[in-house]
Amino acid sequence: MFANDDPRLSQLLDGIVRLASGDLQSRIEVSPARDELDAIIMGTNLLAEDLQIIYEELEQRVEVRTQLLHEAHREMQKMAMQDPLTGLANRSALLTALKSAQDDDGRTPSQPVILLLDLDAFKSINDTLGHTAGDQVLIAVAQRIRTAVRATDVVARLGGDEFAIVMPATGADEAAVVGQRILAALKEPIELPDRTIRCGASVGLSVGEAGRPPEDLLMEADVAMYASKAEGRNRLHIFEPGLLLVRRLRSQLLDDLRAAIKGKGLVLHYQPVIELGTGRIEGVEALIRWDHPTRGRIMPDEFIPLAEDAGLISELGLWVLTTAVAQLRRWIDAALVDSRFSVRINISATDLQSLQFIEDVRGVLKETGVRPEQVVLELTEAAIVRGNELDRYSLGGLRGLGVGIEIDDFGTGYSSISYLRRLPVDRVKVDRSLIEGLGTDPSQPALVAAVLQLVRACGLEAVWEGVETAEQAEQLRNLGCLSAQGYFFSKPLPPEQIPELLARSSAESNSS
Repeated sequence: MFANDDPRLSQLLDGIVRLASGDLQSRIEVSPARDELDAIIMGTNLLAEDLQIIYEELEQRVEVRTQLLHEAHREMQKMAMQDPLTGLANRSALLTALKSAQDDDGRTPSQPVILLLDLDAFKSINDTLGHTAGDQVLIAVAQRIRTAVRATDVVARLGGDEFAIVMPATGADEAAVVGQRILAALKEPIELPDRTIRCGASVGLSVGEAGRPPEDLLMEADVAMYASKAEGRNRLHIFEPGLLLVRRLRSQLLDDLRAAIKGKGLVLHYQPVIELGTGRIEGVEALIRWDHPTRGRIMPDEFIPLAEDAGLISELGLWVLTTAVAQLRRWIDAALVDSRFSVRINISATDLQSLQFIEDVRGVLKETGVRPEQVVLELTEAAIVRGNELDRYSLGGLRGLGVGIEIDDFGTGYSSISYLRRLPVDRVKVDRSLIEGLGTDPSQPALVAAVLQLVRACGLEAVWEGVETAEQAEQLRNLGCLSAQGYFFSKPLPPEQIPELLARSSAESNSS
């Protein structure tokens, strides 16, 4: 037993109280006696050392975890302000930079400027080459923009193929010089692993003012950018207040187009395809027109790009498909055409990217009872040649339905025997540019003969479009061409005029 007056007892109690209060560095002095009480004191000191080690390790772990959390938070903040594909700033970071540049405006002699850039050919690249190639193009574009701007400028990708540059303390003239430098950089070809492509851009420029919302400035640059596209693309346009009216008119026209697709106003005209040897009408091409309630007749070259930009092209294409095949059904029921007669329908590269399109074609054929071989789908040469695996799958699926597939605008830059042999197509429609000199240029018949030989070497036949004179038709016939289309034979006609044209053609064929 220990003596009650042993001073070590009070020391031990004091030490335990200090440890309990968190003073883990406190130690109790061991006496020379080295008895049982000293053993308890030594045990208490060992416990204090263990607790101190544990506490220090805990503090170190907390510090490491806290540092990791801070790093993760910084990384999340960075991700929240960065485009993951290109490493550029994103929309949030751009608006923050623009607001900061406007807030600084009072302390600098020049105002901030924003450039908004949209690639001119990106949708076609994405649709025909696939998203992997599209991503590679976006990365290359981002790098070129970075090298063309100043170190103080903020470059952002807003989404899709849209980029923006905030230029603090800059005048419109200086910003325009940078914009032209960007356009020049993007005009240079982009080298991908297996191909070379070109991808220009359109740029809108807007000058900021202190106190104005950044979103307004971005909207004005967007309006200016669309003005650039309307002027011919690969251009730079500076915002003017009058462009807002153009924007409102475009927005209204888009709303009207949506309503027309769902209601009335869209019509199809049909241009005949002629069998050159007999003059027989072997089929017609369906061509869309828009009878606007206030603007009158609007041609496709005005509203088709609008539909593509707004993502309405598939809806528009389905309307054309449904309407054209239903019209063919009515002509068949009226005994105006036989089983050799076909209707040609233009489809977009976007349609090939949708597996639903195959089901749409199947559904229309089933609903109308039209024979599949009487429906020919036309795709542009660029879309069908540069398609990805999904496009080839879709083409195979369409061929499986039994419909015809024809390359439109053949000869506009991609022609080769190797791809013609591989593609699941029936015929090609030779672009009108290849027969423009026929009848006036002595060397033109040799070119036509060479193209015809190329097509036939691949087991295909050709339709020659753009025939405008009797001499052109006669020379094509003499060269052995089988089918042609053009204003010499007939302009596109509304469906109610086709029966008369068919009757006249039949009478002429019988008389000859």
